[in-house]
Amino acid sequence: MTTKKIIIISGPTASGKTSTSMNIYDQLIRVGLRPAIVNFDSLLFYKELSIGTAKPTQEELQNYEHHLVDIKSAKEPLNASEFLELADKTLDNLIDDGKIPIFVGGSAFYVRAFIKGMYDSTPISEELRLSIEKEYNQKGISFIREFLKENDPISFEALHENDHYRNIRAYEHFRATGSPISLEKEKAEKNNPYDFSVNRLKGFEIIHIYLDLPKDEHWSIIKDRTSKMIESGLIEEVRNLLNNGFTGKEKPLTSIGYKETIQFINGEFSTQNEYIERIAISTRQLAKSQRTFFNKVTPKDIFHPLKDKNNIVNLVISKLKVD
Repeated sequence: MTTKKIIIISGPTASGKTSTSMNIYDQLIRVGLRPAIVNFDSLLFYKELSIGTAKPTQEELQNYEHHLVDIKSAKEPLNASEFLELADKTLDNLIDDGKIPIFVGGSAFYVRAFIKGMYDSTPISEELRLSIEKEYNQKGISFIREFLKENDPISFEALHENDHYRNIRAYEHFRATGSPISLEKEKAEKNNPYDFSVNRLKGFEIIHIYLDLPKDEHWSIIKDRTSKMIESGLIEEVRNLLNNGFTGKEKPLTSIGYKETIQFINGEFSTQNEYIERIAISTRQLAKSQRTFFNKVTPKDIFHPLKDKNNIVNLVISKLKVD
């Protein structure tokens, strides 16, 4: 067996990635290997967010070696370049220790950044970032949208006006480089963005396990998971955050589950059932976009997370053996 192999478990939200990773972990231990789970689900980075992220329990985090979980405050969101640096460092350390890395997550952006690299890796100076933040606070997103319309019309058309983060990022890029971020994206699109066999991880073999299940079955799981999050105290978790210095405008708190809960606390839903339904529908829409992305990705081995447990383990173990 060579240690220079990476297991990647991907799939839409609520498709069983966490339980699958732990099952693989257990079986690798059973055959004498040393696995470690590395998170690239964007919301699991944050210490304060638990219930709405379906984060592994404290017991699971203790019993299964995890990396890149609870590493930042939600008040200081992790950007993609920081993630990439941490992921590379973690990978190097695990390989040096003779461990098998199991990367787990459904965040398509982070999965692709890790495997293919980032098309936008331009560093932004703190001085420029603060200057742009001041402009944004004073003039709002409309000022940035007008700038993009004039200087980067492709990004202007591609980005929704409510996606403040990516609009600001496109504006930052132009201010830092003098060229549109859409040009960088165009270059990346020519680099086979969905072909994971062409990647930045030189010298590694990627074992890509993709989990999915029929849409009706998945919808049932999403609704059940949403209800359980509410029962487990999601509203109390968010209320506690708002009572302890969070405004609700932090980027992690604009994600599905947290955004709707803040709206519910602020009285923007008529009933709790309407609030729960909105989270479930938003989750289903996210799953659809994730599925669209991963359906284009090759190579991958596709499995049902519940029916194919043994097949997943057998495939992974067979691919970890000496060629």
